[in-house]
Amino acid sequence: MIKMQSEKGEIIISSAVFTNITGAAATNCFGVKGMAYRSMTDGLVHLLRHEAMGKGVKVTYNDDSSISIELHIIVEHGVNVTAVCRAIMNEVRYVVQQNTGVIVRSVDVCVDSITL
Repeated sequence: MIKMQSEKGEIIISSAVFTNITGAAATNCFGVKGMAYRSMTDGLVHLLRHEAMGKGVKVTYNDDSSISIELHIIVEHGVNVTAVCRAIMNEVRYVVQQNTGVIVRSVDVCVDSITL
């Protein structure tokens, strides 16, 4: 959780807020099929439903009240993976900072699978 102090009181933002905002921002980018989750039992990559997008996001809290985000995604076949990842990084950083006011230090995108 992140605690922010304002003149009217204290604001606490939970991890669920960051994961939901991040998942929604990432899946809205062109070429993204959805968020990915690697199963520990069989080792396969699974496409997550919209209700469970948070499983494909890892948020790390830094000492300077900023966050670092790691995303696991599945992209569509035939897209430029570099361009898609760059668009996701920019979109996630912008949307999270605009909605929460928290500085995003880094956004790491892991492409776990490509679908046909």
